[in-house]
Amino acid sequence: MERGKIKPGDSVLVQGTGGVALFGLQIAAAQGAEVFVTSSGPEKLARAKALGAHHGIDRNKSDWVEEVYRITNDRGIDHIIEIAGGPNFGQSLKAVTPHGRISVIGVLEGFDISSPAAPLLLKSPVVQGIGVGHRRALEDFVRAVDSIGLKPVIDHRYAFGEVPAAFDHLDRGPFGKIVIEL
Repeated sequence: MERGKIKPGDSVLVQGTGGVALFGLQIAAAQGAEVFVTSSGPEKLARAKALGAHHGIDRNKSDWVEEVYRITNDRGIDHIIEIAGGPNFGQSLKAVTPHGRISVIGVLEGFDISSPAAPLLLKSPVVQGIGVGHRRALEDFVRAVDSIGLKPVIDHRYAFGEVPAAFDHLDRGPFGKIVIEL
């Protein structure tokens, strides 16, 4: 929010339905953005829509970039929350609008992001890394959580003795967070 300055009517795309993506979805929706989410399967996409997403794209059924352009009438996305990293960064460059923004916050597909240079040169997007911020940003975030009623989405809770099952669930791709209770 601080650097991206999302406003009502902006298009925001979050990748996946993990905990970070679902926070991004809820924050963008609370700002009045048109929220797109990519994930695997209709159940996860339906749950994302219940949290405020306007559009769900099943990345296993179609090229998500092509779907973005179909839905936006060839406009693209103003702000992409890049969670996958690796070669997926190139897809984000294709999907972002000219002078849009890509916020890299995850590296699920690898720490080395890669892309052809042409979309970067032609679109001139802002690419920013997102990491742990400063104290005031955390305080702003806590106030926002309170004011909009933001809740972390917990897919499943496991007892400490069920740690292997929790990691198996994490590998399958949870909807939100996995919690291990001590």
